[in-house]
Order: sequence, then structure tokens, then C-alpha cells
Amino acid sequence: MGRLIGRVLATEKTPTTMDRFQFWTEPQEKLNAFDIVKVKHLDGSFTFGTIENISHITDAASFLTNFISSDFGDVSVEEPTFRVSMNCAEVKVSFNNRGLYTPVHNNAEVFLSDREEAVFALGLSDVEYPLVCGSLKMYEGTPDEISITVHLNAKFLLGPEGAHLNISGISGLAAKTSFAMFLLKAIQDWYLQHFDADDSVAFVIFNVKGKDLMAIDTPNDFDGDDELREKTLAEYAALGLSTEPFQNVRYFIPFSEPTSPKRSTYLDADTVQAYIDSGKLQKYKYVYEDDKDSIEMMFANVDDSQQTMDSIISKIIDADDPDFRNLVTWADCMEKVVEKSQKGSSSRGEDISVLSWRKFKRVFRKAIQDDMFANRVESQRAECRLGDALKAIQPNEAYVIDVAKLPEDKQAFVFGDVMRALYNLKLGEFDGEPGVSPPSRLVVFVDELNKYASKDVPKGSPILREILEVTERGRSLGIVLFGAEQFRSNINDRVTGNCATHAYGRTNSIEISTRDYGSLPGTYKNMLTRLEQGDYLIQSPIFRSLLKIHFPRPIYKQFKS
Repeated sequence: MGRLIGRVLATEKTPTTMDRFQFWTEPQEKLNAFDIVKVKHLDGSFTFGTIENISHITDAASFLTNFISSDFGDVSVEEPTFRVSMNCAEVKVSFNNRGLYTPVHNNAEVFLSDREEAVFALGLSDVEYPLVCGSLKMYEGTPDEISITVHLNAKFLLGPEGAHLNISGISGLAAKTSFAMFLLKAIQDWYLQHFDADDSVAFVIFNVKGKDLMAIDTPNDFDGDDELREKTLAEYAALGLSTEPFQNVRYFIPFSEPTSPKRSTYLDADTVQAYIDSGKLQKYKYVYEDDKDSIEMMFANVDDSQQTMDSIISKIIDADDPDFRNLVTWADCMEKVVEKSQKGSSSRGEDISVLSWRKFKRVFRKAIQDDMFANRVESQRAECRLGDALKAIQPNEAYVIDVAKLPEDKQAFVFGDVMRALYNLKLGEFDGEPGVSPPSRLVVFVDELNKYASKDVPKGSPILREILEVTERGRSLGIVLFGAEQFRSNINDRVTGNCATHAYGRTNSIEISTRDYGSLPGTYKNMLTRLEQGDYLIQSPIFRSLLKIHFPRPIYKQFKS
């Protein structure tokens, strides 16, 4: 039995309910939001609840009473009148161990929970298919402090019961990428230890900032800080995770000509060559004959209300179209598009105007100027088609696709093409081809999701369409999206609405005032404005309440900004 700390309050104006109650406690009692308390209830049962807010109350009738008691506002005078005071905690009911959810009674005893009771009350005991997502502390800073490892149910994170994760928070402080990568490592650790050919997983990770994720198989050196290193490794061990970085990693960078003035990656030439020599890096290209079906991804952010761009794209990829059927290179296609853009070039019966062809030409020309749009792939030079590489992904492998140095339109093109390739892979389009045996689940992680799935993206965007396909129907196929963004309120509602698990990081007061945070208690919303790095609020179907968790620093190599 935990320590007795207070009694339930039930008044005419503030009664207890099936969902909530209040209790008084001494002003010196240290309690925090998210702490679990238990109350004696009917038939020897206990009702557990999560503290949402704490108020301090005195017997003063008004503020003016205190002012007068201090000799009419003399701040140096100690108040001569003793004020009766207490703390009043507001609690949301989470669980009753006998299923009795009638309101708790006035003056019922309120206790702290021990570790086992807290785990039970939060829904963390006997989690099926447990995947660690961090740890939490209760009664922090007191002799009663307890630490609990928090596990998610893999079936609700990766399917089939639920799927998809959304992570939000402002840049830098929220550590969105670090938290996503921590979860991915936990997943890989679990599947490496419990390999099952019928229940396997692989990862496709987009590197969108610098070279952040371009060394995830290299241990973190912690800048030579041995104390920090030992502390971090101990945290991983305490959570039941290995102290090694990611395993089975392959990197893919955009192809660029050696003579090109612009490098396609932030990795230096020596590192690129070392990766190639070790067989874990390839440079990806797009070849016209194999990749022309993805041309529509170039127009993801182009408003096409009349669907004229769609008509042109359909014409280009139509194998029977007399104008485009014999073309073999991007340059050939560009030449034909230029021809169609000439005044008076429209043939009889042509339903696409010259102005539409010119609009198409502007976007298409800008796109294919990049070196990765090539005529052929030379595998002996560590080159590949990204679509072919994705078809060969194996269980427990992690593919890191570097798009950080590409302009936004090219990043969108690569992302959209990858999502489509993975969707087709899981649909069985490539079944029977040599080397094609995909894992049962594919987890795709992308930061800056707002670029592809914001509320401002045109409704007809092919990339948005692919994301909606994955979030709404990908669970049944085994495709899982881990998406991260600065502002959750800017993401398409159909995307966030289909995510079973949500992680809320530090954000600003403007963001928490939006309706996307309307379900969170006011205290929790305010807490989001001051979360420390490494802290997140987690919402999952298996948890009986929102949890504040902490996760350790990355265990893979970190690059200085």
C-alpha cells in the first residue's frame, strides 16, 4: 500500500463523477501532472487516476483579504493572520481494479501508487508484442520516485490492429528525428532477436537534413565524453535494448556526374567511396523507359484543376501513342514536348492546348536537368534504379535514401516514387521476379511531412494520393508510415486521423491553440510549450491515459551542425 497523501473532495458545486474527482493534500506534498494516485472505493476496490492539474487554495475570501492582512500592501510585513491552506489536485479516472466506475466518495482516502500498481493502472502490464518507446518517472524529486519502462503494442504501431505514427514538435528542441529513430532501433532490435519469416520488418528512411542519418550504422562517439557515453549506454541497457547502432544498413544517394559543379549529397567524396567499397552505398538514377510512369510526381505541387497535366502525362506513358511510343531518353521526350509547345503544332483532333504543353514544358525541363535523370544505369559503378533496389529489400534491412541536397520539387519526386514502388511491391506486382521476397511489414520514416501532406497541397497531388493510400489502406498490406512535422495542425486531417499512435513534442502557444490539440487537458497543452529535449507526450490505444515519456540520446553517429 502506498503512502496516504489526502482525501477526496466532493462539494455541491464540484461533485465527483465517473470520470473525474478532486482531492486535497498538504501544500508541502510534491506531486506532478501525470502522477498516478489511487482511492479506496466500493467493495474493497481501488480507483486509479492521473493528476491533470494542481491548485493551491487558502481560506481568504478574496485577493484583497491577503492585501489588507499585509498591513495594506507592505511587502516586508509577514502576514499576522494564519491562513488555512491546502493543495487541490484534479484527477482523471483511468481504471478501477474491479470495474466499478461509480464516482468515488467524499473523504475517501487517496494514496500514492507503487510501481506495480502504476504499471497496471496505465495499461502497461502484460503488453502483448511489447516494443519499448521510452521510460517515465512518477513522484519525481521525492523519496517515492519510481521509474517505469514504457512499451507500445507492436500490433497497434505496425499493424494489423492499428498502424502509423505521427510525431510533431518544433525544430531542434523536439528531437522528432531522434525519437523516430529510437523507435526504429527498438523495432529492429526486437525483430533481430525474434526473427520470424512470416512476421518480419524492414525500414525505408529518408534523410532530409544535411547528413543526419547517413551514418546510422556507425557508433556515436559522444564527442569524446566518456561519462555521457556510459550514461547513454546504461539507459539503453536498462530499457532492454542493444548498445549497438543500426544493423544491415544500405545508403542511396542521388547520382551526379564527377564533373558536376554541384554535389548531390552532403557526404564528402572519401566517405562516399568508403561506403561504396564496403558495398553499402549506391547512387540512384531514373531512366526514361523504366521511370516515365513517375513523371506525374514532378507535378505534385502544381495546381491542375482542369487535369490538363494529367492528360499530357497519360499521353506520354501510353505505349500506343504515335508521338511518344518510340522515345528512349529524357532528352527525346523533352524534344517532343518542345515540339508540341510550338504555335500551330496541334494536330487535328488534339484536345490539349499549346498553353498547356508550355506549362508542362516549364516544369518538366526544370526537373530533368538533374544528373539523376540519366540514359542508363551502370551497376559496376555502384549505380542503380531506386525502384529495382527497393524490390530487393530484405527483412531487418534499413534503406536510407538521401534527398537532403535535392531541391524541394526533386525531393517530392523521389519520395512519391518510393511510396508508389513500395505500395506496388506489397500489392504483389513484382512477385516471381528474382530476389523479390519483401518482409511482411515495411516501415517508412519521413521528416518534414508537411512538404507532401499539408492542408495546402493540391487535392489532386499524386504524392498526397500515395500517402493517403498508405495511411488508409496500407495497414492491411503491411506498409507503415512514421511521419514527423513541426506543426501538426498543418497536416491533412485524413493523414493524422489514420495514425493509431501520436507523439507530441515541444511546440509553441499558437500551435496548441488549434483544434488539433483540443482533446488535451489545458495543463498538458501548456506543458507542451516547455518540454525538455528527449521528452514526449505519447497517445496510444493501449494506454489508459496520455503518458509523458523520456527517451535516451541517439546511439548512432551524430554530425555537428
